[in-house]
Amino acid sequence: MNILIKAAKILDANSSHHNTQQDIYIEDGIIKAIGTNLNYPKATEISRDNLHVSQGWFDSSVSFGEPGFEERETITNGLDVAARSGFTHIAYNTNTLPKPDSRADIAFLLEQASGNAVKLHPKACVTSAQSEEKLAPLRELHAAGALSFSNHKTPITNANTLKLALQYTHDFDAIVESFPHNNDMANGGVMHEGAVSTALGLNGIPTVVESMQLQRDLDVLKYTKGKLHIPTLSTEASTALIKAAKKAKQDVSCSVAIHNLFFTDEALQGFDANAKLVPPLREESDQKALQKALLDGVIDMVTSDHQPLNSELKNVELDSAHFGSIGLEHSFGCLLSMFSITETIELLTRGKSRFGIAEHTIEVGATADIALFTPHGTSEISKASIFSSSKNSLFIGQTLPGKVFGIVAQGKSKVYNA
Repeated sequence: MNILIKAAKILDANSSHHNTQQDIYIEDGIIKAIGTNLNYPKATEISRDNLHVSQGWFDSSVSFGEPGFEERETITNGLDVAARSGFTHIAYNTNTLPKPDSRADIAFLLEQASGNAVKLHPKACVTSAQSEEKLAPLRELHAAGALSFSNHKTPITNANTLKLALQYTHDFDAIVESFPHNNDMANGGVMHEGAVSTALGLNGIPTVVESMQLQRDLDVLKYTKGKLHIPTLSTEASTALIKAAKKAKQDVSCSVAIHNLFFTDEALQGFDANAKLVPPLREESDQKALQKALLDGVIDMVTSDHQPLNSELKNVELDSAHFGSIGLEHSFGCLLSMFSITETIELLTRGKSRFGIAEHTIEVGATADIALFTPHGTSEISKASIFSSSKNSLFIGQTLPGKVFGIVAQGKSKVYNA
């Protein structure tokens, strides 16, 4: 497919065309020309008011449902949602049924996503589905195409299991993820432990639940010299621990979810089950510390932590509701409401190199891997405006700036919002 993007402002700090308005001609997935007033009559033309482009965006923590929970979101529909949201690469979580702990599981995921404009990078489990203390065949899974090893929101409770995983993967330079959450200390809590939880009479999750587990993980990492990723930090204390670990040259990276950047535990005042998340929404001091750490580079990347859930898992009393909110469709507007457009795009494109995903700058001769958007205008979030099959969004009722038009990637064009 030949594509001509017209009059687009390029936001790509690595490109010689950064911050300029250009036409971009793409032939068979390769950028062939960049300039003004380009004319290719046989090309499919993409033109929008105030059109901006950047390198395609990356999300390091995305769940859909397939296999096992297709009623929440299929891979096909989920990738369409990702394209509508500007993402050309997503890292796919392991909370499926069956859990991906074999070559066949990884092959299935890759096959289901093949031919799509969005590249799905499957994660594999750290441990076997049969035992949380037995390692999955990590080398075999890596060779099959697993991006990293993760038990998603299930903490690795046995420190020796984490040690063995970090040591074993060191030989083939793979990343092990460890969710920083101590279930014993969490004690069945449903939200952040603080003034709001006390006022509401709800069992709280203290910040030490995260920091004590994170400190343990960093101690194990120091011993093993492995490669560790910590997903979805939520506390100021955790950012300090990560900063110290990086200063000590430990090979650690981390992410933060958009919900913890945008909301605080005050969102639970109305007992909104969509605000029941793990890690939980914290206090304003944590929120501000996370925002600062992200801009400073202490936190490596941002994630939507997209988690579709059936309505019957959310439309219940808060104590019984499942944790999680969708977020892919709201990532751009959420970040743009807090940061400049330059900062927003820089944050959305961060993290690829950590996971070994190629970065394609917007230059002649490069592979076209492009997000299309505008920072102008606003969008009001409602259930009707959500394209995800599941509507469990904490952002419903919010008005967010900007709009995403789609992507050009994998030799394909997925453009919406005509």
